[in-house]
Amino acid sequence: MTDIIDYEHGISAVDSGYVRPRLDAIHLIVEQGRAAVIDTGTQHSVPRILDALAAKGVAPDAVDYVILTHIHLDHAGGAGALMRALPHARLVVHPRGVRHMADPARLIEGTVAVYGAAEAQRRYGEILPVDAARIIPAPDGLQFALAGRVLRFHETPGHARHHVVVHDERSGRVFAGDTFGLSYRELDGGERQFLFPTTSPVQFDPEPYPRSGDLIASLAKDAVYVTHYREVRHPQARVDDLHRLSDAHVALALRCADAGEARDRLLHEGVCNLLLEEARRYGTRLSGEEVMAVYGQDAALNAQGLAVWLDTRRA
Repeated sequence: MTDIIDYEHGISAVDSGYVRPRLDAIHLIVEQGRAAVIDTGTQHSVPRILDALAAKGVAPDAVDYVILTHIHLDHAGGAGALMRALPHARLVVHPRGVRHMADPARLIEGTVAVYGAAEAQRRYGEILPVDAARIIPAPDGLQFALAGRVLRFHETPGHARHHVVVHDERSGRVFAGDTFGLSYRELDGGERQFLFPTTSPVQFDPEPYPRSGDLIASLAKDAVYVTHYREVRHPQARVDDLHRLSDAHVALALRCADAGEARDRLLHEGVCNLLLEEARRYGTRLSGEEVMAVYGQDAALNAQGLAVWLDTRRA
């Protein structure tokens, strides 16, 4: 069965099914029988989205918008397939992402180069193009209404140059994609919600990252919805942790910058140490091995992103 979590204000989270349970969330906003879908997961996620809409009594032709916070494939890989199932929807994406949604050839090429054709297909399914006439570019400050409910877009670089967040004026909440970090529920310490930055490749940039986090916290009334995973409460109180940890990632990268062939290994070991220290700080009940089972893939991606940032900085 599709895992659906309902919040206030017609907001729901749907488990996309990507990699493992409780890793990747798709969010829905339902207002007066009309709906917006925020991020899509992969092609394999599309039946879950349609099932969730049906459970809410929303027909496919009552979905007005499919919104992408950015075009990494765990967020956008299913956009083409989903748009074919939603006849009246418009796709909303940062202007830098428009051409990649209309012609995903470079996305496909890059994914196959990393994973190989068979594994790329297993992870993401078929990455289909979206009719360019159905795409709305979302520059900073764009706003539009879902059945009268105002949604406003804000550019939030740091994780990716093509990243936007969505501020829902009705609820006061923000759909933050990856810019407000990762928050896996397995690592929570009782009522304390775990939060850790993502520095994954290839566009991590520590210069705008703090400003983007501050913007999200200032906009959000009492909750932020992150893709990995679901609702984070009290964002104004959490942004200092995000800054502290992103600064620690940058300091780690700079310490390892001249380590030669050992650099990438030291980066990975350093990110894992930061992760385990933070998990203990939060009071998680998991062992170190269990923490790595939950977060190990993301720790490796954080290290890779720091390496790319160092290479870009040197160039």
